[in-house]
Amino acid sequence: MHTEKVVDYIVNWLKDYATNAGVNGFIIGISGGIDSAVTSTLCAKTGLNLMCVEMPIHQADSQVSRAMNHITWLKSNFNQVEMTQVNLTPVFDNLIEALPSVDNEEERFMSLANTRARLRMTTLYYFAALEKLLVAGTGNKVEDFGIGFYTKYGDGGVDLSPIADLLKTEVYTIAEYLGINKEIIEAAPTDGLWGDDRTDEDQIGASYPELEWAMKMDSEGKTSEDFTDREQTVFNIYKRYNSSNKHKMIPIPICEIPNNLLKPL
Repeated sequence: MHTEKVVDYIVNWLKDYATNAGVNGFIIGISGGIDSAVTSTLCAKTGLNLMCVEMPIHQADSQVSRAMNHITWLKSNFNQVEMTQVNLTPVFDNLIEALPSVDNEEERFMSLANTRARLRMTTLYYFAALEKLLVAGTGNKVEDFGIGFYTKYGDGGVDLSPIADLLKTEVYTIAEYLGINKEIIEAAPTDGLWGDDRTDEDQIGASYPELEWAMKMDSEGKTSEDFTDREQTVFNIYKRYNSSNKHKMIPIPICEIPNNLLKPL
């Protein structure tokens, strides 16, 4: 990868898009992870306004610390970067109180995890409307188009996706080039939606390099029978996620009414 040229291309693309849209810049949720760190830095390099929002919901201290350190680094290196922190923990807790109880709390863990992401999306669009900003997405190619590892209308609810054509390993390469804090680069990837220290790999059962390999094999028409042992396991994991999350990666289905039914009687 021609890293410097890729960075310049994305920055110019972002700036042109925002200028043509007639907006003041970008807004992004900072999680303390590699994707939001890289995306926010690329947005900052445009010279347009950038609002960084840190939105903890029962967040691990380490995640909050990494997020705040990155925002401080951004503000020291780029003009027109501002930060706001919105504690969504009481909002989340009050919503849980308002929702009907369930017999088995474990049955709604996934639903509540996705609810966290949707509360953050709502918060970002609140500020975006006030400040005339575009919500920048942080999804990479494997998450967005491989396994659908994001929340529909949560972190998937954005205006534009600057790094969605980059593999996770390529995001790390760009992070090194941009000088992103080492603590972020070295931290295990996590979606931060569970209130504990589980990583993406813990949830998925495969690492991002493994998933990138499976994504490539799938694009070449390979099937599970072409592999054995760990490779077969990883390929099956990839295919399972790719299939079950397909609804996130295709346009919303529209019920198209036949013309003959729309003609006047």
